[in-house]
Amino acid sequence: MLNNPITVVVIDDSAFMRKSISMMLESDPGIKVVAVARDGREGIEMIRKHHPHVATMDIEMPGMNGLDALKVIMKEMPLPVLMFSSLTTEGADSTMEALNLGAVDFIPKDMSYVNVNITTKKAELIDKVRSIANTPLFRSRFKTLHRAPGSSAPATTAAPKPPAGIVRSVKSPSRRDFQAMVLGISTGGPFALLQMLPQLPENFPLGIAIVQHMPPRFTHSLAERINSLANITVKEAEQGDVMQRGLALIAPGGKHLTFRKNGSEMVAQISELPSNTLYRPCADIMMTSAVESYSGPLLGVIMTGMGKDGLEGLRLLKKKGGYVVAQNEDSCVVYGMPKAVVDDGIADAVLPLDEIAATLYQVTTGRSYESARAVHQ
Repeated sequence: MLNNPITVVVIDDSAFMRKSISMMLESDPGIKVVAVARDGREGIEMIRKHHPHVATMDIEMPGMNGLDALKVIMKEMPLPVLMFSSLTTEGADSTMEALNLGAVDFIPKDMSYVNVNITTKKAELIDKVRSIANTPLFRSRFKTLHRAPGSSAPATTAAPKPPAGIVRSVKSPSRRDFQAMVLGISTGGPFALLQMLPQLPENFPLGIAIVQHMPPRFTHSLAERINSLANITVKEAEQGDVMQRGLALIAPGGKHLTFRKNGSEMVAQISELPSNTLYRPCADIMMTSAVESYSGPLLGVIMTGMGKDGLEGLRLLKKKGGYVVAQNEDSCVVYGMPKAVVDDGIADAVLPLDEIAATLYQVTTGRSYESARAVHQ
């Protein structure tokens, strides 16, 4: 065991689940489960006592449930919380609420049960805990917790950087005849999309296609939640949907979103094939299809998430005269997907979350974002 492991409190009303999650996490020598709790109230007590770096928490629990506990945690002792959610419509709606309240990410309940993919499932849980514990955004946001007596930073976490301003790097586009916008996002994505998409004005000139790594049902709940807040229309993509300005299509969980030209229209295609991709939906699949289907340049966006899904698609987009915007490290929950694009040298703009919408509008129209907002307020 490392001297300063990532510490975790596991909160779940099922003894089987508490044991399973603890065993999976502690199979990594850099993670230590310091306490378990049977409901939200006991979980709050364990967090106060142990000051963990991360908490995992079930949503549906008797007594104080996960949502009520999360409200207290975010107000009084904020730290990264990873939710466990059932694969139901009600579970998806509750998960969206948890993410809106400040949870970092979620794990579908089926991931925790013993099955033929247990090694993969365990690896994903460990990766998520490691990623959210070692993210600059959360080291900053939750720094007061880690200053508590007796607490220590995870062994794999570098010392917090001194304030150096927010990273901004923007190259002006040489053209503005973009035909559509494609966006890839994963861990931390629901929170980021809930912040960014509602900032786009209703006259945003492009249709938008989005891949957010999520299971079935969850993408529908996410689309409905964003649509209730946004000026543009946001919906889960369906077979035959037509890409058009002011409309954002979110690829359905468990399926790929691609495109087919039908006369003057670009039509969405929904399929489970190919079935051998690491992610479904897959940003590379969606972006590559868009690049091949549209005759002109596209606007590409890559935001918070683990891995490098979207890199290959954005490389093709760039070669065809497109423009690429990446979220910067300081505002990402996980700086994986954007980092791959930035390191590859294809990002034209590297921006904090709260500046992405303004840049997208200015890049596509050449007009002032502030004036556009003033007209529609």
